[in-house]
Amino acid sequence: MKILEYDVLVVGGGIAGGESALNLANIGYKVLLVEKELSIGGKMILLSKVFPTLDCAACITTPKVSEIARHPNITVFTGAEPLKITKKGEHNFEAIVLQKPRYVDVDACTGCQLCEEACPVSVTDEYQFGLAGRKAAYIPFSIASPRAAAIDIENCILCGACERVCPPDCIDFTQTEEKLLVKIKSVITATGFQLFDPLKIPRYNYDKAKNVITSMQMERELAPTRPFNTVLRPGDGKMPDNIAYVLCTGSRDKSVGNPICSQVCCMYSIKQAQLLLGALPMADVTIYYLHIRAFGKGFNEFYAQAQDMGVEFVKGKVGKITEKENGNLMLRYEDIEAGVVKEAEHDMVVLSVGVLPNRGIDEVFDNKKLQLDPFHFINQTDILASPSKTSIDGVFVAGTASGPMDIPDSILSGGAASAETTSYLRKEDSK
Repeated sequence: MKILEYDVLVVGGGIAGGESALNLANIGYKVLLVEKELSIGGKMILLSKVFPTLDCAACITTPKVSEIARHPNITVFTGAEPLKITKKGEHNFEAIVLQKPRYVDVDACTGCQLCEEACPVSVTDEYQFGLAGRKAAYIPFSIASPRAAAIDIENCILCGACERVCPPDCIDFTQTEEKLLVKIKSVITATGFQLFDPLKIPRYNYDKAKNVITSMQMERELAPTRPFNTVLRPGDGKMPDNIAYVLCTGSRDKSVGNPICSQVCCMYSIKQAQLLLGALPMADVTIYYLHIRAFGKGFNEFYAQAQDMGVEFVKGKVGKITEKENGNLMLRYEDIEAGVVKEAEHDMVVLSVGVLPNRGIDEVFDNKKLQLDPFHFINQTDILASPSKTSIDGVFVAGTASGPMDIPDSILSGGAASAETTSYLRKEDSK
């Protein structure tokens, strides 16, 4: 097994993990950044704009991602994950990292996409959240880092078409999984979040009604790297005229196992509503909500701005969504203020799904217990004085691995984790 040595292992290459890695690298520490996806940047790099300023998400993320990729003190492993992390002693950890094969030599790949054009196999594109297709030989998305091809070996038919057209001859089907032994002095867990699966609420008919989509699918329709030229209904390709948002889908709901507020759903829905009114000026947008939680700086003004733009806010709990023959959708909901049950017709419904923890990181630590909170996020043992500290000395948490938060708070959390890690490492340096 190949042995590598670094000062810090950062697990997760999203905005929080990237911020932590950059801060540590800039003061001279050697950092290994491990990301399970084929590109660093996390979910932020896939967004359209950020609330409440409506700044371009990719414009903020890509310079940071580029800096991470080129920093001499940061080594990036994509398509990799830690299998086991063992604390051997103070400032002494060992990790076994699994590097999955990409079947492409990343250093040699020029990103020309000729392999993608030649590949005869089409599958659903997970980076477009199922709205479009991709080839089995593909670049994940246009601003991916590294911008190199990958082979989806599960769907590849081994026809050799990609190999024949590859100018640098960088496709290598002989690649196999590799386990690496990594010795580090500290660990930062920035494993991020996953989105609630709306299939857990069958009455919303997400899997059956073609024009019921998730907020992340709408995000992709609004993003600069979107799959279509404009916002379209996936069922028939028509431009929608009357769009509804169902807030708290999978949040504040004990019946689906997530009783807490996801903190970002209200504001990203309001952001998308404003962007939709810009993209489709004649469209009507209605937001069904329980409570609007506009708690951050400038958030309430952003909410008021959406009201002034014509977004309709209905205080109501949606009970059921049914599909009509023409693809339109009937929402049956309780009008909370009037105290009656009503129905409304929309031609597209967006489910504002909540934030859930990425599970499994606690099982990676084999001889020390990484404590989780009651909602399965990483427990912050001293949330006021040292919000990045965990139950294991020398292991720190950053970003949404510790709980739901928006992008500015995730960046601050990444900064806090790097500061705590620096303090921990300097204790060894002073000995």
